[in-house]
Amino acid sequence: MWDVIIIGAGVIGASIAREISRYELKTLVIEKEEDVCEVTSMANSGIVHSGYDPKPGSLKAKLNVIGNGLFDRLSMELGFDFKRIGSITIGKTEEDLATLKRLQKNGIENGVKTIILDKEELFLLEPNLALDAKYGLLAESAGIVNPFEYTVALMENAIFNGVKLNLEEEVLKISKLENTYKIITNKNEYITKIVINAAGLNSGDVAGMVGSSIDIRPRKGEYFVLNHLNKPLISHVIFPLPSEKGKGILLTPTTSNNYLIGPSSEYVSSLDDFSTDTLTLEKVRSDANNLVKDIPFNEVIRTFAGLRAVNSKRDFIIEEDKINPNFYQVAGIESPGLASSYAIALYLIDIIKKKNNLITKKDFVPYRKPYIKLKGLPLEEKQKIYEKNPKYGRIICRCEQISEAEILDVIHREIPVKTIRGVKKRIRPGFGKCQGGFCESLVFELLKNEFDLDPLKIKYGRKNSEVIKKITKEGQNEKL
Repeated sequence: MWDVIIIGAGVIGASIAREISRYELKTLVIEKEEDVCEVTSMANSGIVHSGYDPKPGSLKAKLNVIGNGLFDRLSMELGFDFKRIGSITIGKTEEDLATLKRLQKNGIENGVKTIILDKEELFLLEPNLALDAKYGLLAESAGIVNPFEYTVALMENAIFNGVKLNLEEEVLKISKLENTYKIITNKNEYITKIVINAAGLNSGDVAGMVGSSIDIRPRKGEYFVLNHLNKPLISHVIFPLPSEKGKGILLTPTTSNNYLIGPSSEYVSSLDDFSTDTLTLEKVRSDANNLVKDIPFNEVIRTFAGLRAVNSKRDFIIEEDKINPNFYQVAGIESPGLASSYAIALYLIDIIKKKNNLITKKDFVPYRKPYIKLKGLPLEEKQKIYEKNPKYGRIICRCEQISEAEILDVIHREIPVKTIRGVKKRIRPGFGKCQGGFCESLVFELLKNEFDLDPLKIKYGRKNSEVIKKITKEGQNEKL
């Protein structure tokens, strides 16, 4: 018997798991993918929005502002990369200035301080803006985060505090019993008192298993990723004026000193449509060039697409199901879902507490075990580390300067990491200019040797992504 089962291990499920691990509850997280943070939480802009944009009085507005304020403490406790770099929304006409002033008023109602910038102030902060930029709305509290590292950190800490995580396990059926729920997966059956539906794009399907209805539509966004540049392109998150489709094509630095450009915004029919196409990316490129001049698109190292779970109400759904007691729906978490993630967890726990007696643990540990990142350390400090462990001196990823010892550290933590992308998300081998051309085979060998894996079964990431097709007669691996 479980006290709580959380369905989904994206950033929302991980946030809930970490917060619920403060209490004396037997908790299980079920995730159908091979790793945490594999779908929506993996493919987004990594922006911690300030909160001036959401409609005043909405859950989005309330939880965005609260969530934004939690990131300093969370990053200190859990050791993930987070920077408060601020955001600027650009206006080019007098009509745009009026819109910026309306957004500023919106921010005041939401409790967010912003500053209207004139052209001189704007170009002092961002000299590479398009020349017709005339006004800006500066939100100093906005930030950027590494969304992979953040989600992993939350879940590692939850597991350390007693939560159990089952990967590659898909929920197939949920039955309501007298005071509990029976969950049947592709691997097992469970009885639990409380169910939390944090299944993201699949949350509508999970709700349907207990006779409820949640309208979820997948919306795709396509991005460019720029390499590290010799000279900074921008230093803030740069937004156009928002539209009905969202915040529009933006440019943002990342915590790893790359740049993201995007996303597009189009509804799609498939939950597995992560494709990119030339016409859409050309539109992203064109819109970005209207914001910032001389973008070095020759430095693009990859393109990618992500899916958002959009609800027709256009607000977060965080509530006890109306017909199923102790079944909690956490759905429709689109932007600013990343910024709101931990506030969403706190809000949900408060709802659960109203009808369940939760006892706080005396031995809860809020900190995650730190790990060594060689990149950026002074040479003298690196030398001391090499002397203690020579594996820190063997560089696996030349682009990102990642050592064997760093990879071995992350794959032997609380979450089992047995995919190429799992390693890539945590410590960045393969995120550099060569996109894994040199290091992917070395990471493959480390995984095979450390876990004694069958090379034919090692995956790049999600289901059906095996790296090796067959072993040839010559004894060499033939890659797909």
